[in-house]
Amino acid sequence: MAVCSGSAGLTPGERAELLTLLKEDADDMVRERAENALLSESIDAFAAALAGDHPAVQLFRYCRRNLLDKPAIAVALIKHSRCPIEFLTSAVKALPTSTVQELMQDLDQLSSNRALVAALVRSPSLTAEQRHQLEELLADKPEGESAFAEAVADIDTTREQRLTLLQRLAGLRVVERVQLALKGNREERMALIRDPCKVVQRAVLQSSRLTDREVETFASMASLTEEVLRIVANSRNFRRNYSVVINLMNNPKTPLDVTLHML
Repeated sequence: MAVCSGSAGLTPGERAELLTLLKEDADDMVRERAENALLSESIDAFAAALAGDHPAVQLFRYCRRNLLDKPAIAVALIKHSRCPIEFLTSAVKALPTSTVQELMQDLDQLSSNRALVAALVRSPSLTAEQRHQLEELLADKPEGESAFAEAVADIDTTREQRLTLLQRLAGLRVVERVQLALKGNREERMALIRDPCKVVQRAVLQSSRLTDREVETFASMASLTEEVLRIVANSRNFRRNYSVVINLMNNPKTPLDVTLHML
């Protein structure tokens, strides 16, 4: 009962989480006192509890039933890898547009959490293009060797290595190719920047392992889609490299409006 009275010496997050457990206690008096105590807990306390490594399922359940209209709670639920799948759809509906857009930029999280993608694809805050990218992530069927043959053939490496890469890419689903685009090596990125799925192309450009030299090469490639070249051109980070700007301007595939903007 010390938890309910606030005299247990707990942090706000710990107290909020324990109260959600006590709210489902078998004892009627304990449940009633816990429920009353929960009403005085701050949103910050629940958000702190949800930020823990292993929140109790009772905490998730209480937040879903009582606090889902609070953006901070919806965000905390969505971002926790242990949030029960059945809670995600409800949480996505409560997300502010800014958070939906933030999530769309985190391809590592999206490609690692199919349940989140399935919930997020229903969000009214998505553009048509973003919804298409999420639908790509949900695709289970690999593309096959023909989808990557030309891109792999242009990579400067040995014939044996190209064959191995081609066979590997042909067996991967979209989410697996996104992970490879984010965390793979140079040769893999050179092939995946020409992937038939736009979300994989975007993942290449988000890779923390991407080098300036690679971006310079991308900017000069007429085999890339206009969308990829537009993303490169719109990135302040990429545009700091003078060679990238020059290569984009000399690339016949670069959209005219992009080229004119860089003059």
